[in-house]
Amino acid sequence: MSPLLSIRDLAVTFRTEIGPFEALHGLSLDVMRGRTLALVGESGSGKSVTAQAIMGILPASASVTRGKILFWDGPDETDIARLDTEGSAMRAIRGQRIAMIFQEPMTCLSPLHTVGDQIGEALRIHTGADRKEADARTRDALARVGFPDPKRALKTYPFELSGGLRQRAMIAMALILKPALLVADEPTTALDVTTQAQILALLARLQDETGMAILLITHDLGVVANIAHDVAVLYRGRLVEAGPRDTVMRAPGHAYLRALLHAVPRFDMAPGERLTPIRPARAEIPPVQKPPKLAGPLLRVEGVSKSYTLRAGRLWQKPRVVRAVSDVSLSLAAGETLGLVGESGSGKTTVSKMIMRALPPDSGRILFDDGSGPRDVHGLSGDALFAYRRTVQFVFQDPYASLDPRMTVRQILSEPMEIHGVPAAERRARCRELMAMVGLEASGLGRYPHAFSGGQRQRIGIARALAPRPRLLVLDEPVSALDVSVQAQILNLLKDLQAALGLSYLIVSHNLAVIDYMADTISVMCRGRIVEEAPRAALFRRPVHPYTRALLAAVPDPSLDHPLDFAAITGDQNDPARWEAPYRLAPDEAGAMRAVEPGHRVRFGTAQDAEAA
Repeated sequence: MSPLLSIRDLAVTFRTEIGPFEALHGLSLDVMRGRTLALVGESGSGKSVTAQAIMGILPASASVTRGKILFWDGPDETDIARLDTEGSAMRAIRGQRIAMIFQEPMTCLSPLHTVGDQIGEALRIHTGADRKEADARTRDALARVGFPDPKRALKTYPFELSGGLRQRAMIAMALILKPALLVADEPTTALDVTTQAQILALLARLQDETGMAILLITHDLGVVANIAHDVAVLYRGRLVEAGPRDTVMRAPGHAYLRALLHAVPRFDMAPGERLTPIRPARAEIPPVQKPPKLAGPLLRVEGVSKSYTLRAGRLWQKPRVVRAVSDVSLSLAAGETLGLVGESGSGKTTVSKMIMRALPPDSGRILFDDGSGPRDVHGLSGDALFAYRRTVQFVFQDPYASLDPRMTVRQILSEPMEIHGVPAAERRARCRELMAMVGLEASGLGRYPHAFSGGQRQRIGIARALAPRPRLLVLDEPVSALDVSVQAQILNLLKDLQAALGLSYLIVSHNLAVIDYMADTISVMCRGRIVEEAPRAALFRRPVHPYTRALLAAVPDPSLDHPLDFAAITGDQNDPARWEAPYRLAPDEAGAMRAVEPGHRVRFGTAQDAEAA
């Protein structure tokens, strides 16, 4: 083996208002030819800065202050750190010999240009290919990365594609010039588990076919265990551990890597075992408050359906009706957690929006019991609706986008209390109490959201949801945008708050490990329907439905003893017509939910097949 890229004593410094800040401190590592090096660490550890330095795309406020980035392209070596980032030599390397794919494909693809134009652009710039040749090679690249209809994709815009197909388009764009090195910066973080597994399998296959090296930047140790050959661990801009994957993962030598491994939710956790954050939060959990007992469930969803009508592309075409949610029923007891699991597009968020009254259902009803008996949520009005809005609160996936950047934290926390008539003096005291409850200093009340980290912003989002003293929190992917150590802090915080305040949680997620850690009961959704529901222990002990089994099989485990079976993850698991009997559903067939053990229900196909099972 020989290195394709060698970084030696690299230092990157940012110019800030309070003086220079060194983000990388003498980093040295090698990316070997034909192998994948996983660069691991928390947000702020210097992973993305390393990638930007390699690509020559550091921000204007940053510069390489010492060290070398040696790239061997043939017999000669080039020190990328000494090249003019806008010069012809760097442009010849960037994109053609070293390519990069980014974390969020939607923000990296132009919404104004077709996928074909964007992928072919790199080819035309670097090789001078004409339009006909560029289109032909773009079709080949799209077919290679698994597009179902490459010819049609040439004229498709990014917003018409799913997240997985957008990421495949980014990979096709990066690989069309057959680079020697691919830099992949968190390429699967924004994807659900089955799509993530397909993308990882695709990268591994393309590496085998082309012999390219991959620098994989990630905080997901499950991804590292399943695709990396070598591992390098960064902590605050310094390399703390490096070596072959099997050596590093089986016998981690540095305390930081051992801490990262213990911060990840795992399926083999003992009952009552807690995640161990790297930096435990100092939240002041209030004394236990027992809400009044209810005769039945706090929330009950009964046969709810929701459809959307899509405009036709041509005047002579009929509008297309899409069923987002079909006859969904759920039940959540007071003080418990219901996990709603499924891939992107399965209908999870639509259900949560109907519970919040942000969308009306086409049929069915949603009942909520505030202690005076169950009432239909979508039949509420006036004071009863106002009270419901206070009692049920929402925590969003993206902690930055959900906070108004023009409001201070005090204003953000005070706003819901002001709306619900809380006096000013009580609001001020409650704001300080909320900050302590989520482990933040009261001195941060006068600051704006941009002054906080991602994990701190999510704590602010949780504090805002708790401000009006709700009974139910609906959490939509509450930790998917956070790295593993911050995830552990937030998940432990949510558990502690639930135990103290008697809260009920509806957690919407595609991360089954998180759901396993948090939920009491789990409902699995696919194509708008519930296909399996069971207590947490029963579902993970004996998953019955093929879709549930496929989801579990696609979760990357940090343990090297449980590798992903990439060959079994085909992308057909969410197609009801391809499910094995007796679960197979014909088009427009609803099937029926049947009990396979007490509290464990599964959706079967025709009555004959169900009886045969």
